[in-house]
Amino acid sequence: MILIDSNIIIYAASGKYPALVDWLVEQDGFVSAVSVLEVLGYHKLQAEEKAELTNLFLQLTVIYPGPDIFRLAVTLRQQHSLSLSDALIAATSLHQGLPARHT
Repeated sequence: MILIDSNIIIYAASGKYPALVDWLVEQDGFVSAVSVLEVLGYHKLQAEEKAELTNLFLQLTVIYPGPDIFRLAVTLRQQHSLSLSDALIAATSLHQGLPARHT
């Protein structure tokens, strides 16, 4: 089991890496709710892309950050140069004890 980063989801849905979708499903993967927001919230997302991405998210377990994850994200941002979303995704991975796969 792994926590899958937003970029991996985008690459999988792009159609350019068909084996990546199969790999994701085999991983019994998790995704941060922050990644759902990042990916589905993209302002140039087309309806067909949104449908494909939504379907992909339905095959993954979404983890919603709670207070412990937010506190850990604060610590990570204080210690490293991370964006808010990267800090929350990293904190989710660490809090859940899940290795993350990202680019």
